[in-house]
Amino acid sequence: MGKTLKGFIGEGVDEYLKRLKRYLRVEVLVIPDVKVGKSLPVEQLMKKEEELILSGIANGSEVFLLDEQGKEYTSVELASFVEEKMVAGTKEITLIIGGAYGVTQTVKSKANGVIALSKLTFSHQMIRVILFEQLYRAMTIIRGEPYHHM
Repeated sequence: MGKTLKGFIGEGVDEYLKRLKRYLRVEVLVIPDVKVGKSLPVEQLMKKEEELILSGIANGSEVFLLDEQGKEYTSVELASFVEEKMVAGTKEITLIIGGAYGVTQTVKSKANGVIALSKLTFSHQMIRVILFEQLYRAMTIIRGEPYHHM
């Protein structure tokens, strides 16, 4: 949800996306913030976001929600998770970063799993940099490349 800001966050996203695309086909679907008056209750805002999120999930895609309450992985464990999906022939994975208030139960029910990149709360712009860096790191671990020092 929401566009990536310009400046250092955008530069970080661009850099790690460029690196990641050497290994995987990556598509980023940014859903614009719902433009509503301040009087719209949070539940209605989340419902509008739900519609936009669900419309962006391709049929047959495995869906994982990024949430601080999800399963935490070390970088090596995340690499193993990614490799397992690749070996299993998973064609597409959708990773969802929700809006400021999270996601609805309906969106949660579409998820095959929930992943926590940290117990800390990050802005959805910052988490993009962290996510793409960790996916890039995972690919270098899988390939035995020296980016990740064990």
